[in-house]
Amino acid sequence: MGTPLFVKVCGLRTERDVDTAVEAGADAIGFVFAASPRRIDAATARRLAARVPDGVLTVGVFRDQPLGDVRSLLGETGMRAVQLHGREDLGYYDALRPDGRTLIRGVAVRGAVPRYGERGEDVLLLDAPVPGAGEVWDRTGKQLPAPGRRWLLAGGLDPHNVAEAVRTARPWGVDVSSGIEISRGVKSPELITAFIAAARGARTVS
Repeated sequence: MGTPLFVKVCGLRTERDVDTAVEAGADAIGFVFAASPRRIDAATARRLAARVPDGVLTVGVFRDQPLGDVRSLLGETGMRAVQLHGREDLGYYDALRPDGRTLIRGVAVRGAVPRYGERGEDVLLLDAPVPGAGEVWDRTGKQLPAPGRRWLLAGGLDPHNVAEAVRTARPWGVDVSSGIEISRGVKSPELITAFIAAARGARTVS
């Protein structure tokens, strides 16, 4: 029997987009604090996160930033999860673990696929070699995590290809950002809704 797919919508910057994602059934909403066209400041993130119900995970996304800065932003904005998308080591993850937030490890897959849990992460996110560029990466011959592991497929997903990607890769969940944009950093409510509907039509094997 299939299990519902976990859907994370990332890089949201407006009230309209957050409300659309929540209403469409997103399981997690990502707010980017790393250098990116999708980056927002702490005040905006706090205001947007306040609109997200308790059942939806709010995720702060960081890349190679000082640990003190990350902890400060997490506390100031009330994020319930943290996604590290850089070269953060095991000690970095260990330092964040006592805070009780869900730890997501984002990896740009350029060679062999990293093993789930190598940093003690709760969720592993596998992304394209250039994260955020909207590129589909070649999964041919890759040893992906086993079904049932908590891992997210990302990189070049959009409303048209997400269902097929789920059927072939069999991830626990998916993550989208550029695939729901009408221009770089600008989301489309229609594409957000269409993506989540397409993802919800797919099932992973438990």
